Amino acid sequence: MRRLAFLGGLGGVLLAQSVAAEQPAAPEGNPAAGKVAAGLCRTCHGLNGFARIPIAPHIGGEHPSYIRHQLEAFRSGTRQHEIMSVVAASLSDAQIADLSAWFAMQKIHVALKPGVDPHAAPEACALCHGADGVAVLEDAPNLAGENAVYIETQLKAFRTGKRTHEIMSPIAAELTDAEIRAAADWYAAVQIEIDPPP
Repeated sequence: MRRLAFLGGLGGVLLAQSVAAEQPAAPEGNPAAGKVAAGLCRTCHGLNGFARIPIAPHIGGEHPSYIRHQLEAFRSGTRQHEIMSVVAASLSDAQIADLSAWFAMQKIHVALKPGVDPHAAPEACALCHGADGVAVLEDAPNLAGENAVYIETQLKAFRTGKRTHEIMSPIAAELTDAEIRAAADWYAAVQIEIDPPP
């Protein structure tokens, strides 16, 4: 019941944010410079943001502000990862803006598997991340086609406080292991393609 009340209240906040997000600002940064800088990212995330290893997320087609916020968090230490913290520590503000612009311009294509009802998507997730895993809010990541282990690991990090976020932390705190696994499996099953880099 608490989760439903929280989600109901959250819906009003998110609706207001989504209305504001309907007219996104022009992407910051230089995508051409970002493509060059993405050489640092290609081993794990691929040049176009299609992850090449299971523990890395797809970042192609993410909103530029989401990418920027995550890189800034890794750089400042508010989010920590043994590889990303080291990589981000060396990035300037301009490089972060360029990388954000580059990965944001990638075109993604997603599809639920045939016969899957989008209304069966995990309720606590679909409001922000979409039933098909394409985020409806600019500061929420896409989840389409992510590795189930990656999604499960991140949700458990939010639940334990290893990662913190004003929306995700209270939602994850209410999720059982079974609900986390179901959400991870749902989004991992979404088919995703990212066009080759221009």
